[in-house]
Amino acid sequence: MPSITRGPTRTTTRRTDTRQRILDATERLLTAGGSFTELGVLRIVGEAGVARSSFYAHFDDKTDLLLALAPQLSAVAYDAHASWDPTDADAYSTMLDGFTAIVTHYRDHAEVLAAVLEVAGYDERVAARWDAEVAVFRQRAEGWLAGERDAGRTSAELEPRPAARIVVDGGMRAITDQVIRGDASEDTAFAAELTAIWWYGAFRRPSAPA
Repeated sequence: MPSITRGPTRTTTRRTDTRQRILDATERLLTAGGSFTELGVLRIVGEAGVARSSFYAHFDDKTDLLLALAPQLSAVAYDAHASWDPTDADAYSTMLDGFTAIVTHYRDHAEVLAAVLEVAGYDERVAARWDAEVAVFRQRAEGWLAGERDAGRTSAELEPRPAARIVVDGGMRAITDQVIRGDASEDTAFAAELTAIWWYGAFRRPSAPA
């Protein structure tokens, strides 16, 4: 009896390769300069070496293309803190390692990040996707902080939800500003300061004076 389990077909592989070529070409063009808004489809497909029809076989429009690029920004950020545990003995150092990896990754893809933020300013779909990406970290941080407060490892006065919003949303804005406009030579110090602010401002906050 023939197996009903099949690997990817040549057609599927070609489609995947073409899609990735378009994504890679877009990032190369962004890195070369210019805004995403000014970047035309014809220039993208020319850089990718594919037909214009191939673009629309994979993406509805340029916004759909940008939505496909956005998750690649978050992949490393998700992985960096996926297994992080604030109760571990080395929690501070692993948090620092995670933030260092995130800043480095965003620095490497700063032009894509700038494009996402640019388009999110006027396109609801991109704004909603970016907020959804940030919301994952917000929810994660809220759960961590609630656990730390309930266990007595941080201030009993800490409110997990607003605290998570402040450290995550504020931290994300600071990171994006650093990688888009900041000096790369300051990235290490930036990650260290961000870690200290998260840790001592939220995860190990002292109780307020009586």
